[in-house]
This record gives sequence, structure tokens and C-alpha cells, in this order.
Amino acid sequence: MAMKAIRVNEALNDAVPLRKPEMIHEAMRYSLLAGGKRVRPILCLAACELVGGEDTVAVPMACAVEMIHTMSLIHDDLPCMDNDDIRRGKPTNHKVFGEETAVLAGDALLSLAFEHLAVKTVNVSSNRVVRAIAELGSAVGSEGLVAGQIVDISSEGKRVNLSELEYIHVHKTAKLLEAAVVGGAIVGGGGGNEVERMRRYARCIGLLFQVVDDILDVTKSSEELGKTAGKDLATDKATYPKLMGLDKAKKFAGELVDKAMEELSYFDVARAAPLYHLANYIAYRQN
Repeated sequence: MAMKAIRVNEALNDAVPLRKPEMIHEAMRYSLLAGGKRVRPILCLAACELVGGEDTVAVPMACAVEMIHTMSLIHDDLPCMDNDDIRRGKPTNHKVFGEETAVLAGDALLSLAFEHLAVKTVNVSSNRVVRAIAELGSAVGSEGLVAGQIVDISSEGKRVNLSELEYIHVHKTAKLLEAAVVGGAIVGGGGGNEVERMRRYARCIGLLFQVVDDILDVTKSSEELGKTAGKDLATDKATYPKLMGLDKAKKFAGELVDKAMEELSYFDVARAAPLYHLANYIAYRQN
């Protein structure tokens, strides 16, 4: 993970140089290069290698996913959304650059993601590049990340059942992670069955990511998380620990890991090893 993260960070740094207008590029770089685990781009590279591709062809896709993920964090932290002051242990973008610039920095990263994927992907058929672009677009739009976010906002303070909570998290969190994995498999040359197995794997670990986030929110401090702890409880948001209880939420996380592993059993064990470990990393992370 450390090796792949270094490659991704170098590619992201090159993708957004500090140029005019300096303020907007500084704001974009501030959040994009603020650190983080780079789980989504690493999953993208691992999925590409799993189906027999060279991970270099998936670097633009990996960067595009991280640009969109960063956009979602910038916008999610805004006062009109989750109104948070800390992200990755640092002041949030709007606290440093102001709300107007933060909104525009997110917009710029969103548009750059698609441009970067289209222009920088080489040695991949145009059909596969178009499929990857479509995958990414559907993950972030009104039936993807935006759908999850709007339902999440409208559900605050209301009684939400488990089915509704799963809808929120599948769309708000899992869809983009799914696009990272599926996009990596597509540009890596994966066949139809391979891509669909990767999709099912990604849906499991995407939902797992949010279940673990919910658990950490009530079991860790702000210093340990690098963001404000207890936020869901304070805003009366529905979470898995709230609806299921902490022990059952942890059990559910284990079931999702098992389902993800089952999808990987179809693939070569050595090639699948990084994705096995990444699933466990997501399950047992502490921040």
C-alpha cells in the first residue's frame, strides 16, 4: 500500500501543478495532497493487476477517482452540508480558503477528473476508456454519490430503517469505491465475468468501509480519527451502531468481508492477494 500510495501521490502532484489562477490551484492541491490512505486509487491499481494488466495504464483512472473523492470531501465539509472544521487532521478547505473558493476547488477537481482520465490513459482501447468514464460518471451523479448525499441530508433527525440506511451508504460511499475497482479492471483488460466479480467484491467492501466508519465514529476520538468524532450522534444521523447495536454492526462488517473474499476465490491467489489484504485493511482500520 505504501509503495502504491507514493506512486499515486506523485501522479496527483503532477496532475495539478501550481499555476494561474494560483488561488484555485492552491486550494485544489491543499485537499488533494493532504494525505489520506489512498484506498480507492490503490484498489484501482490492484484490480488492474488482478485481471492481468500493467498498473501503469490504470494510474489516470486511480487519480480521477481520488480527485472526485477529494471533491466530495471538500463539499461535504461545507457549512451548508456537514459543516466540519477538520479533515485528515487539518482545517477543512473552506476554513482555509473560504466557502466560495472551496466550492470552486471541488468543481474544478470534478471536471479535471474526467479530462485527466480521457487524455492521460494510454495503451488502452478507446472503447474501454469510454466505459471507464461512464462508470465514473454514474458513480458520482444523481444515481450515485449525489443520490446518497441528498437522501442522507433529508433523513437527518428522521427515523430511518436498515434498508434506507443501506441505500444511503451504497450510493454515498460504495458507488465511488466500486467505480475505482471496476474501472481498474476495465482498463486492465478484464473480461465480462471478471469485471462483474470485481463489481460484487467492491460493493461489499464499499459498504464495509461505511459500516466501519460508523463504528469508528462512536469508538474513537477526534485525534485518532483525524476528523470530528461523534458527529453522527450529535446530528442524530442514522448509523449501523445506532440501528443494530455496536456488536451486531461489527458482526455485519465481518459478513461483508467474507462475501468480498468469496468473489476473489475465482481469481489467481497470488494476483488476488493485495485485494484480500485491502479488504481486511478496510475492516480493521483504526482511523
